Amino acid sequence: MSTIRFQALKETAGRKPVKVEELDRKSAIFGSNVFNDKAMRQFLTSEAYQAVKGAVQYGTKIERKLADYVAMGMKEWALSKGVTHYTHWFQPLTGTTAEKHDAFFETSFDGSDPIEKFAGTQLVQQEPDASSFPNGGIRNTFEARGYTAWDPTSPAFIFGTTLCIPTVFVSYTGEALDYKAPLLRALNAVDEAATDVCRYFDKNVKKVTPTLGWEQEYFLIDKALAASRPDITLTGRTLLGHTSAKGQQLEDHYFGSIPTRVLNYMRDLENECMLLGIPVKTRHNEVAPNQFELAPIFEETNLAVDHNSLLMDVMQKVAERHDFKVLFHEKPFMGVNGSGKHNNWSLATDTGINLLGPGKTPMSNLQFLTFFINTIKAVYKNEQLLRASIASASNDHRLGANEAPPAIISVFIGQQLTKVLEELEGVSNGKLSPQEKTDLKLNVVGKIPDVLLDNTDRNRTSPFAFTGNKFEFRAVGSNSNCANSMTVLNAIVAKQLKDFKKEVDALIDSKKMKKDDAIFNVLREYIKETKNILFEGDGYSDEWEVEAAKRGLSNNKTTPEALKARVSKEALALFEELNVMNHVEVEARYEIELEEYAKKIQIEGRVLGDIARNHVIPTAIRYQNILIENVKGLKEIFGNKFEEIGKEQIILIKEISEHISGINSKVEEMTEERKKANALETAEEQAAAYCNKVKPFFDVIRKHCDKLELLVDDELWTLTKYRELLFTR
Repeated sequence: MSTIRFQALKETAGRKPVKVEELDRKSAIFGSNVFNDKAMRQFLTSEAYQAVKGAVQYGTKIERKLADYVAMGMKEWALSKGVTHYTHWFQPLTGTTAEKHDAFFETSFDGSDPIEKFAGTQLVQQEPDASSFPNGGIRNTFEARGYTAWDPTSPAFIFGTTLCIPTVFVSYTGEALDYKAPLLRALNAVDEAATDVCRYFDKNVKKVTPTLGWEQEYFLIDKALAASRPDITLTGRTLLGHTSAKGQQLEDHYFGSIPTRVLNYMRDLENECMLLGIPVKTRHNEVAPNQFELAPIFEETNLAVDHNSLLMDVMQKVAERHDFKVLFHEKPFMGVNGSGKHNNWSLATDTGINLLGPGKTPMSNLQFLTFFINTIKAVYKNEQLLRASIASASNDHRLGANEAPPAIISVFIGQQLTKVLEELEGVSNGKLSPQEKTDLKLNVVGKIPDVLLDNTDRNRTSPFAFTGNKFEFRAVGSNSNCANSMTVLNAIVAKQLKDFKKEVDALIDSKKMKKDDAIFNVLREYIKETKNILFEGDGYSDEWEVEAAKRGLSNNKTTPEALKARVSKEALALFEELNVMNHVEVEARYEIELEEYAKKIQIEGRVLGDIARNHVIPTAIRYQNILIENVKGLKEIFGNKFEEIGKEQIILIKEISEHISGINSKVEEMTEERKKANALETAEEQAAAYCNKVKPFFDVIRKHCDKLELLVDDELWTLTKYRELLFTR
């Protein structure tokens, strides 16, 4: 078996960089395979074009007749680019994308008159077989009906020879079975709430758009080396393997020179992204060996989420051309940094204003403070729900692992803004005096223009940090769908802004306060209430855990523990009030995420047991037999003195036996706990059992296996080692 490892290393050593040609200037090819505004103007009638634009900008419904015209133009555009099939492209609750391809091809009843056909009915709605997608008990498995419905706010695109039409996915009874539908509802809720608040400052604002700029971290491993590891193949991470003598301790990989094979992969990927209209801009080495990052220009949130989901698929397909395997798992290797997907979030008006960007006048700064402080209040009130939005079996490995934000949700705003809030807190109650209003505007709010992008330092240990003109949600996992966290974030901000407006209006109506006075009074109280969520220090420290507990902040370190916030009375009421999700949809997602957690731990347990018993133990015994033969030979030569002369070999034989025994007994115990967990009736019980009873065996079994890796002859070891996975380029 060890020959597989060495064959993989030999194959990898012989790789040559794949030649990549630049297609053209990025600005020239950007969006070439997207049915964007330029394509619509060319291929749609004026009436059909206006219908799509109205749906995108104002949410107006597209009439069936006009949908036929849109479909006809979309088909002609696609055929002009060599497309043969179309698909409704959606994001079910599996965490991946889904598609079913149909040809632009029909014949008459007798098989004659073949034509390319694509009607409005096929564009607007389809009925895929939905029986095997996760549904959380919403429907029976034998009831397969589910519908995909066109989302015109995210443009259709061509990938390969297929026209992909972004859609939502709902059950026969109308409940959302995907990530997109709740996200669209949350975006609509925050648009309405933020627009209402904006009109305190500018009556011309008609729409507020949440924006998102994600940063995607990932590992690249040669595909031959990845295939030589059953754990990487089946779970996306290494379940065992001793850390390499050299890891990331020299910090020489971060922002270092990009290896040639990797750079060519990145160039090829960027070509594909440009064609698909994904505005990627940044590429660089990350902290861990063979870890990299890609980041785009920010976009409207729904489109950004679609682009990230599409990108993850494109990355894997481009990697195949370059003989790479992309690892999106949050913690594929022990002892080096894992990967996140930092979500940079803000709000922008249709008048061109970033609501989280400090302004140059007292009024614009009051607007900034309003949205800034309300966001902090939203996070403070819903920190457990926000933690639940990023919970997964894989992200549990990363959160709090001295390389990523902890499981404690806190907000970092920097020293300068902290001082501003402290001064604002000191304003007296009730109506502001002329002196206070002058002091406030000149000495507090007037300071905000100095908060430039470079004046707010970053805190890598903070899960939710203000970075100059946006909030960066750093705790999102690299393997996750951004929609999950963005649905929650936009929903809690929408709810908070609604509550804020009610409070301000009440002061204006009942206490006859002027608008500015009322806003200042409400914001001042929010500052007092939310102090506990603000933290500027080291989130990795043990002291912060103690301090956070004193402040009443949650520290839900595992997914089963964190997910309970999803179905709290407060969460159910929030989602229902905003029409983001009804209680059936929320509870279904809770059930699905618990099931997914249990299944992932179950798979990892099975794979670990298989590798430990079928790779590690046989290899250890093979080496132990070599040692035994050596000791036997020493006895033949040296007689009774062999124990002294062969002392080290005998110690090794005993050590190997102890580790073999440890592996065998712990795998047996783990298997028994798995059986008990599988017998439990509810998803909640199963997830808790896998978390608390099964998963603890992983570290114990791994410790024995990793010790054997250090003891056994390298020539015999079957599993590709960390030094080879991380440093073979």
